[in-house]
Amino acid sequence: MTEHLLSLLIGLPILGGIATIVLGRNSATTARWVSLIVALLTLAASIPLYLGYDAQAGGLQFVESKLWIDSINAYYSLGADGISVALIVLTTFTSVLVLIGAWEAIDEKVHQYTAAFLFLEALMIGVFSATDALLFYLFFEAMLIPMFIIIGVWGGPRRVYATIKFFLYTFFGSIFMLIGLIYLYLQTGTWNLTELAAANIPLTAQTWLFFSFLLAFAVKVPMFPVHTWLPDAHVEAPTGGSVVLAAIMLKIGGYGFIRFSLPITPDASHELAWLVIALSLIAVIYIGFVALVQEDMKKLIAYSSISHMGFVTLGTFIAFTLARESGATDAARLGLQGAMVQMVSHGFISGAMFSCVGVLYDRVHSRMIKDYGGVVNTMPWFAAFFVFFGMANSGLPGTSGFVGEFMVILASFQASPWIAAAAAVTLIVGAAYTLWLVKRVVFGEIGNDHVRHLTDINAREALMLGAFAIAVLLVGVWPAPLTNLMDSSINEVVAQLLRVKV
Repeated sequence: MTEHLLSLLIGLPILGGIATIVLGRNSATTARWVSLIVALLTLAASIPLYLGYDAQAGGLQFVESKLWIDSINAYYSLGADGISVALIVLTTFTSVLVLIGAWEAIDEKVHQYTAAFLFLEALMIGVFSATDALLFYLFFEAMLIPMFIIIGVWGGPRRVYATIKFFLYTFFGSIFMLIGLIYLYLQTGTWNLTELAAANIPLTAQTWLFFSFLLAFAVKVPMFPVHTWLPDAHVEAPTGGSVVLAAIMLKIGGYGFIRFSLPITPDASHELAWLVIALSLIAVIYIGFVALVQEDMKKLIAYSSISHMGFVTLGTFIAFTLARESGATDAARLGLQGAMVQMVSHGFISGAMFSCVGVLYDRVHSRMIKDYGGVVNTMPWFAAFFVFFGMANSGLPGTSGFVGEFMVILASFQASPWIAAAAAVTLIVGAAYTLWLVKRVVFGEIGNDHVRHLTDINAREALMLGAFAIAVLLVGVWPAPLTNLMDSSINEVVAQLLRVKV
């Protein structure tokens, strides 16, 4: 059974999405229950993936491969290492909470809405599982379709503008990636990622390939200056769309750097690591200040996400400076591990923050900060969750937000104290915009009649926010199950970036 576990994880949401459309077309309640049961089954199926992965042995496990397109030597090839397993479990966990959160918030075309999320879940798991570059590209591109529909159909007043901008940015980046992959196939005759990583490629070709991958994954992360689609997409997306976008889809950019840029173009990545580090620091600092002046809660959290994701790219590429120039492989490993922990942690925290905004929006139909104030007086349980997630977003020790950022800053310090000092600025700026948000929304006197008549979270909302809170706390106080899971895979990545191909 385990040899087809990844196919099961991809196939189950697809079949569930079809069943949701068929069975739930005349009943919203049926659509909600069918989709939730399928998401729960998919989450349950991902548990053997986590428990069955041999972290000591490392490498790709749960491997399956079958010839897909004979004429171009393309395979339906799946496999998972520790990094993939962590992100797949994050995907299945978040998908369940998204469907619980949307239970009452969406009341039009419910069967189509919930089915779109199941299709999206399957495609994201496919991205994290694919070991064939062409199959990866297929899943990578196909993800655009359900997200395009989710924002375009159930989004806000400017949803058409947001969806077109989202589509153009991501599609533009992906085209260059496809050109790079075609070049690689013509040179090597294979789409297999392991074989592509082992291939010797001249530095000039590596440089062109590096930029083709950078354009594709920088848009997805998103990195400065190709980040401008994200705030618009978040503002116009329904709450579930924002949660999935921030919690999972942004991680695919960071994952792409690990799977393509580092192993296939290690020499070019080393030569141009300074560029990514500089862009990451701009994202961490400048975007943090941009978040500080936002009046829309969703926009503020969206800019906060861009700033925090800067740690992921910083930790990923600072590893080259540490390993190749200083010979500090342990520090390089720390930077990469911090980047991976930051990806998972940001998935929990950003998902929770957007869910909190969704809870308020469902009651007041406003995301503007000025429309709130004194929420703690009428929604004490909600306020407790909001303050907790705000603290986690600020990187408070004891929460998952602290672990990844601390590891990246510690690794950066060994490369350059100046880089570490610049990155640490975000802890101050992040605390400033988050605490100011919490102060204006939660504390103080009751701001208006809308707030005066608010009702506290119900059991369903408490379940959703409670699950996020437990995840944030667990990773914050006991990150070992996550770091141990990825340890061997991180070692393999460090070995790949040390490999000189020219």
